[in-house]
Amino acid sequence: MIDKEAYPQHPVYDKNTIEFVTVAAEYCAFLESCKRYSSKAFFDKSVKLISLLYLKTSLLPNLEDNSFSELQQFVTESSYERLRQNISCLTGQFDEYLEVFQEDMKYSDTPIVAYISEGLADIYQDLKDMICNFQSADILIMNDALRECKDNFQAYWGQKALNTLRAMHNILYADIDWEDDDQEMNAFSDEISENDINNEEIDFFND
Repeated sequence: MIDKEAYPQHPVYDKNTIEFVTVAAEYCAFLESCKRYSSKAFFDKSVKLISLLYLKTSLLPNLEDNSFSELQQFVTESSYERLRQNISCLTGQFDEYLEVFQEDMKYSDTPIVAYISEGLADIYQDLKDMICNFQSADILIMNDALRECKDNFQAYWGQKALNTLRAMHNILYADIDWEDDDQEMNAFSDEISENDINNEEIDFFND
């Protein structure tokens, strides 16, 4: 393991890197505990976190392209799906939206149906894997995890973040009776077995 004292100027210890990892950790922790929020509170905090996350990712320093380390994947298919379901319970009827900024659009003349829950979960998956690799404290792994996350941001989930942000903005500032909507979503949430959702809790701080 290579420690900070050996490479004090390495980009993984840059101020912008630390701020990005901090926001990424907050985003993951928020989605892991999203069932505690009302629908309106969820949309409100999601908009703020996605906006901040986009900014902090865009400020990441240049990272070495060494690819010496083999990065692990920590988010399983089942844990991803449970998280997506939790988000979907909160987004409810507003989960689906039409999107024109998608790769598949070049094959279609009409907007593509996209889902807020899927977009947020996709971003979570990339960030969670990055954070768990970052926790290794091995500077090579930390570098590669950040580099891969930054590359994926530029090629994939940065656009997805903006797509979901636009959709959530339209919902958050629409004329919606949130009290009635939350009652419907709570009823829907009660139909989902707690065992199905909580069988494999995702806990960033204890990984």
